[in-house]
Amino acid sequence: MGLGKIAHKFAQDLVQVPGANLHAVGSRSEGKAKAFANEYQVTKTYASYEELAKDPELDIIYIATPHSLHFENTMMCLNAGKSVLCEKPIALNAQQAEQMIALAKKKNLFLMEGIWTRFIPATQKVLDLLSEGLIGEIQYIKSDFGFRMSAPPESRLRDPKLGGGALLDIGIYPLYLSLLLLGEPQRLKAEAILDDRGIDTYCAIIGQFAGKAKSVMEASFLSHTQTEAFIYGIKGFIHMKSPFHNCSDIEVTTYETNTTEVYHLPITGNGYFHEIEHVQQCLQQGKTESDLMPQEMSASLMKHLDKIRASIGLEYNA
Repeated sequence: MGLGKIAHKFAQDLVQVPGANLHAVGSRSEGKAKAFANEYQVTKTYASYEELAKDPELDIIYIATPHSLHFENTMMCLNAGKSVLCEKPIALNAQQAEQMIALAKKKNLFLMEGIWTRFIPATQKVLDLLSEGLIGEIQYIKSDFGFRMSAPPESRLRDPKLGGGALLDIGIYPLYLSLLLLGEPQRLKAEAILDDRGIDTYCAIIGQFAGKAKSVMEASFLSHTQTEAFIYGIKGFIHMKSPFHNCSDIEVTTYETNTTEVYHLPITGNGYFHEIEHVQQCLQQGKTESDLMPQEMSASLMKHLDKIRASIGLEYNA
């Protein structure tokens, strides 16, 4: 569902995963569905999402529609008895996310938020290095994601009704990384620049975590940024190189030896390959939830995004 750039990149990767089959595609536009199907040798096309969800041969449906439709589309698919991989953010708010998760559990169906960052080799390497104690206890994390937006006024990125703004579109990545590495924040403070439609074109967040650990997070539609992440520990630091949310290179500097070790951890395809492979394994094992991207994490993300949104005066009007 949803045939934009992300869906094309996802499809390009899916066809590389052994045993995975892009069986059907659904769109509100029959022409777009057929064009997509021709490009990726898809077996079936549907001119409505409802018809797609009724296909008895589908194991799981990938949803890449605008943010404001994630809740509606996911609930429809789950009610039709289909498992769902929903592109991030899983919903517009925590209440929607909780309803989606509750329905998936009730129907005994697989549901996962598609945050590809969790599945790339570089992220797993960072977790391994931290587990080994290579840089010691984390003192603070600094991460950013920014690009100069040139989208037209009708773009979903600019429309508050479609969940527009930097926070939900790209700010979710720095926040996710901090939650993954530091756990639940004790406090979040945020400041933002809002445009004349009320969406955030820039958002800065400072998080307080267990102990004295801090996290500094930025998301911007006003300028291209380095889009890197630095994880500072008492014995050294890890640099997730640009773009950190889908990176293939990390550097680890240790203070005692004053040396830097470089790890090259290439992604496969566009980066969705690893996520798709993981979901396929979950389905084959009969799981209804990922152990790497659990539903609890998605619920937590939305809860904290809600708090940040409220603090900066951002409303989606959905």
